[in-house]
Amino acid sequence: MPRAPTFLSPFDAPALVARRGLSSLLTPDGELLDLTAEETRERLTQLLPPLLVHGPAALRALDLSPLSQPVPWFDLLDLFLFVRPATTVAPTPRGLALALSIEPPETIGADLLPVLCETLLDELRHKAETPEGTRLRALMVPLTRAGWAWSGEVTDVLGTPRDTTGAHPYEAIRIWKRLPRWEETAPRPAPGSQPVSPNAARQRLREILGENAEIRPGQADFASVATAAFEPRESIGSPNVVLAEAGTGTGKTLGYIAPASLWAEQNDGAVWVSTYTRHLQRQIEQELRRLYPDETTLRDKVVVRKGRENYLCLLNMEDLLNVATSRGPDGYAALLPMALLARWAEASRDGDLMGGDLPGWFGELFGHGTLFGVADRRGECIHAACPHYQTCFVEHGIRRARQADLVVANHALVMSQAAWAALAPPGLPDEDTTPTRYVFDEGHHIPDAADSAFATALSGLEAAELRRWLLGAEGSRSRARGLQRRLDDLVERLPMIDTPLQAALQAARALPAPGWSTRLRPQAETGQDPDLPPLPGETPLLIPEEPAPENPSEAFLRALDHQLRARQTKDTRDGYIAAECDLHPVNDDVASAAETLSRALTRLRDPIRMLADRLAAQAEDDAEMDAPTRQRIEAMIRTLHRRAISRLSGWIGMLDALQTPPEPDVTPTFVDFIRTERLPRTRATQGDHDIGLYRHWLDPTIPFVSTIQTPAHGLLMTSATLRDQTGHGDAQNEASWHAAELRLGATHFLKPPIRASVMSPFDYATQTRAYVITDVSGEIPSLAHAFRALFETAGGGALGLFTAIRRLREVHRRIHEPLETQGFPLYAQHVDAMDNATLVDVFRTETHSCLLGTDAMRDGVDVPGEALRMVVFEKTPWPRPDILHRERRRLLSEGRPGDYDDRITRMRLRQAFGRLIRQGTDRGVFVMLDRRMPSRLLSAFPDGVDVRRMPLAEALEDIARFLRPEEQENGPPLLQG
Repeated sequence: MPRAPTFLSPFDAPALVARRGLSSLLTPDGELLDLTAEETRERLTQLLPPLLVHGPAALRALDLSPLSQPVPWFDLLDLFLFVRPATTVAPTPRGLALALSIEPPETIGADLLPVLCETLLDELRHKAETPEGTRLRALMVPLTRAGWAWSGEVTDVLGTPRDTTGAHPYEAIRIWKRLPRWEETAPRPAPGSQPVSPNAARQRLREILGENAEIRPGQADFASVATAAFEPRESIGSPNVVLAEAGTGTGKTLGYIAPASLWAEQNDGAVWVSTYTRHLQRQIEQELRRLYPDETTLRDKVVVRKGRENYLCLLNMEDLLNVATSRGPDGYAALLPMALLARWAEASRDGDLMGGDLPGWFGELFGHGTLFGVADRRGECIHAACPHYQTCFVEHGIRRARQADLVVANHALVMSQAAWAALAPPGLPDEDTTPTRYVFDEGHHIPDAADSAFATALSGLEAAELRRWLLGAEGSRSRARGLQRRLDDLVERLPMIDTPLQAALQAARALPAPGWSTRLRPQAETGQDPDLPPLPGETPLLIPEEPAPENPSEAFLRALDHQLRARQTKDTRDGYIAAECDLHPVNDDVASAAETLSRALTRLRDPIRMLADRLAAQAEDDAEMDAPTRQRIEAMIRTLHRRAISRLSGWIGMLDALQTPPEPDVTPTFVDFIRTERLPRTRATQGDHDIGLYRHWLDPTIPFVSTIQTPAHGLLMTSATLRDQTGHGDAQNEASWHAAELRLGATHFLKPPIRASVMSPFDYATQTRAYVITDVSGEIPSLAHAFRALFETAGGGALGLFTAIRRLREVHRRIHEPLETQGFPLYAQHVDAMDNATLVDVFRTETHSCLLGTDAMRDGVDVPGEALRMVVFEKTPWPRPDILHRERRRLLSEGRPGDYDDRITRMRLRQAFGRLIRQGTDRGVFVMLDRRMPSRLLSAFPDGVDVRRMPLAEALEDIARFLRPEEQENGPPLLQG
């Protein structure tokens, strides 16, 4: 596409809705054409750059090469972001129309785009004479300089900036000067212990739903049961634990919000609601608007908390702006995403870049590198030493959470917070007030989250990252701040910390040096050139001349690699090279290298401990220390413990234990193994793989319970799939609860949990069908044919689930063009650059679209109505047969390893089936393409579901009759002939 001339109007340009099949093109003369991809490409070469929605997707549909920003076309997503920042919208013409309250036609044509454009520009005209209009005019200075295609039209609507004399041309991007500043408030007293009565919870639920709403008995019963988690604790270390299984459609979110909000109000305390996925975090926040419809009240009462890496870092943003402006005209292009980020940040509720109110398609349009660059993804926060500390989004969130009634967090943050509270040095306050009441939604994921939170990994990547955090950039252009730079001003004030600081920095050189991955294996074995050329647009990495044998970390990694290659089994099922082997029996080279590395890491940990101790002593002894310095020191101590001391202690413990082989008759606490993984080819690695020693708890719920049971007074664990129900009767019911308690760690609590189960209100026998296809081989061509035929029969609205990313990509490659040609757009996780939340938004909006995904799409996705009427599973989702699973099934299965595998698989099938019916009027079918799926797994489906085993052709006819009973039995057009 040609570049846009200056001040071209979008109304002089053609409008384009690009598709794999027939694209819709509205010419400047007003002619509406349906063209093939080839015809569309030919027309575009003769016309000005078009008006469109989601340029990268349009280019993919037309098989055109992507272009870097600034792009020549008029993308309505750009304009929407400028006019309505911090507003989530599906990045399609239909999604934009719905967001703008325009009823879209059934078939979207290019003639809709000028209507959307005019609506957005009209909205912008109304902002022109407001204070917001003044800020928008100022933003047009960097946007025009960056070559934004909309600059001319938007400037015509808003007018030029007034009185810019003396103003910096990029002042509008410097939002840190205008964002509100937080102020400290008095500490919140400890919460009370007044209980919530079941009747009060039911009444609160009625208030949330509205007087005229019909109360579903299951939802009210669930709210009553949940109150038990808010009873006063009877003894320390013995919280009230409630396991509540709520079938799909019960309305469990509002069911627990009712008693949780009541308890928070009555006791002036906070309830932390923890989830596993970002999808559910967003859903819970939306549900809470029913409780707090006023935006100000909602902001005061509810806070969403995530890790720091999810939020916009103002210091990083300032650094990027300074780099861009220092390059003169060469840096102008970088101003475009920076200016639009600034526009978003001033309107954002909390500055959440990842799954918050920044549209998920931002990175695809303007580059994911910008988002990674402005987020604190490397733990380099300098806290009170930052000039933007009092406008920091993270610090705002921390302080709001201290006063909030409901904090919506995730399992990982809650577990790390609890672990820190248990291990923190005495007298050191935490950032967050430790809660006493928890709700764990998606409770079936607690073991997975605990496994990740409490595992230890000594890998090349992890160790090199710690070195970079301590020493900063070495021989490459980077904004990475080392520990010396972060502490420079404190060293001047507190000279006693300089000695341990210098000792730590010297000892850090025992960690893997830049270029470690290229030295991991000899060149003769890998066939790789250690001096790889830089990636396009990147600065070459300057690797210091450091002989690998002198580096104890690299020597240990090489020893691990040697043992692994001697014992490994190649595994390419998931589309990348992954291999692992048992640690024991340990090779002599590994044992020797581990002993040397343990001494080196101890020499690193001890001075860091001394540094933290001296900082703590100074903060304690200096009563006249100013508050910002004290906050800075406390934050640095926390960071030293979290990022260095605790990590190094875990590594040292693992290395020391390596010298003692496990006793054969003793059940181990941990599972230790060696694993290698392919690395992305980046400036930081430039190698092909990583290697590491990994330690996982055999039962990860042990550390979870041990860290949370002392501070917690009450916990509610809830999910639609807490139990694996394999039959009926009291014995089966007791067995299913016992297995659930073991899996969730409830047996480790001192007080036995309260059990409750609320059935789903849906009539699955009438609303659903399930099929096991008997003639699909499992090979990619056969799978692709089956997916295409099923999706066409459903008429879109289909979710395909895969157990391997490679197979997903192969099937997508084969079927996306024929499906899209028939009007069924196909989106795919791990193929489309959009994040999962945005993919789900698109899938929900485009009712005839199809979506392919893996585990993240299996759990926690809520797509009610016609948008989801079919779920297709490519293969029985058996647990991955790796070392960790082998050891757990052997030691935790109570002598029935086959039952252990079946239970995990049935739970996954139940979760996938649960995506299908989300409201009482839904109808849908579940299809398993694995003919080998055993009948004993069919109990995963709800009672009454009709499960049919049949060939694909018969299933297609049966599905068509079920989903479209008004049609005759001729079947879909695909079957004719």
